[in-house]
This record gives sequence, C-alpha cells and structure tokens, in this order.
Amino acid sequence: MKTPAPARDPDQATDRAGRRYHHGDLAAALLTAGEAELVEKGIEGFSLRGVAKRAGVSHAAPAHHFGDANGLLNAIAARGFERFVARQQDFRRRAEPSPRAQMTASGQGYIDFALEYPALFRLMFGSDRTDFGRAPLKSAAEAAFDDLARHVAAVTGRASCAPSDPAALTDVAAAWAVAHGLADLLVAGRLRPLLELPQAVREGVIASILDRALPAPAPTP
Repeated sequence: MKTPAPARDPDQATDRAGRRYHHGDLAAALLTAGEAELVEKGIEGFSLRGVAKRAGVSHAAPAHHFGDANGLLNAIAARGFERFVARQQDFRRRAEPSPRAQMTASGQGYIDFALEYPALFRLMFGSDRTDFGRAPLKSAAEAAFDDLARHVAAVTGRASCAPSDPAALTDVAAAWAVAHGLADLLVAGRLRPLLELPQAVREGVIASILDRALPAPAPTP
C-alpha cells in the first residue's frame, strides 16, 4: 500500500529555485503580497490564489491565516488605517502646535495618504468587501475616527468630542467631509488643475481649503 504524502505545511514557502522553506512571518508577508495584489488587480480582481502565488506559498496558506479573501482584505484595510493615522501624525509633527494648524496638518496627511495609496484608500472607504464589525479593522477604524474627533474638539474648544453629542458630531462630520471629499476628487483626477500646480503651491492651496472649512470655536456658555 502506497504511503500518502505528508500534508504540506501552509506556512511553507518556495524560493526561486523551487526549494521549500518555513516562512518566519507568513501573515505579514501575505499582507504585503495582498496589498501588492490589490494595487495591481483592484478589488474586483483580488483573489487568495493570486496572493498565494505572489507570496510563493501554497493556495491554502492565505485561507489558513485569514479565512477567505474578504478576511485578508479586512486585515489589509486595518493595516491601512494604522498607516493612515501615522501619516497624519507625521504632518502634525511638522506643523505649528496650535489646534487649528494641527487640524489642517491632519487633513493634509489624509490627502497625502490617499494620493500615495489610492487602491488602499478605496478599499478602506469605498468597498463593500470590508466588515467594520470585525477585528482588527473595527479597532483600527475607531482609532482613526477618535483621532479626528479629538483634533476637531481642540479647534472648537468643546468639552466633548463624543459622536453621541449632536454639536460635536456636526463639527466632526463637516471637517471629515471636506478632507475626504477633496481627497476623493484628487484621487479620481477630477480636480486636475489643482494636481497640476507646482507641489509647494498645491500644498498651500490644499491647506487654505482645509483651514477655511474648519468649524468655528463653540459658543462660550
């Protein structure tokens, strides 16, 4: 009787010479391969098979770590939100410390991220293949929203930035809508005259748009 071949370890990868080896951190490698697949194929053409081939692992490996294609997209989006917040922090570190300058810098970071990672930006904000009720995407998206709400509250001087407060929610929604709308238009190429300006001029125009749209300080009780 023929002895069955041992099952292949899903964390086993293959190098260019066809030799198999055990991958040290396959989940991270699959996230990187998944994002590259997303950029090249788009959300509609995204598949676990394509990600596995790109990472040089068995077709079972992505499913072993992420369940299905949507599970991997969820994880890619979660990592995207972490990078998204970090990009805004980078811009704030270079800005003046005033609440208004910090909020404007956040918006510039928001737009800069969208322009550098358009496929990831669309996955995070415009795809029905992500599930914001699942970890880790839920916590990553909530952290991004909380970061926005805190900085809007600093501009307005409101004691609360809770979304359950209608006044606070109005301020947050207004600031978010302007930054996101501008980012979306630029990613789609619908504001080409702005994109065609020299970089320093374009950044100044974007900063002026964001600053003009910021909510006013809350009335003193």
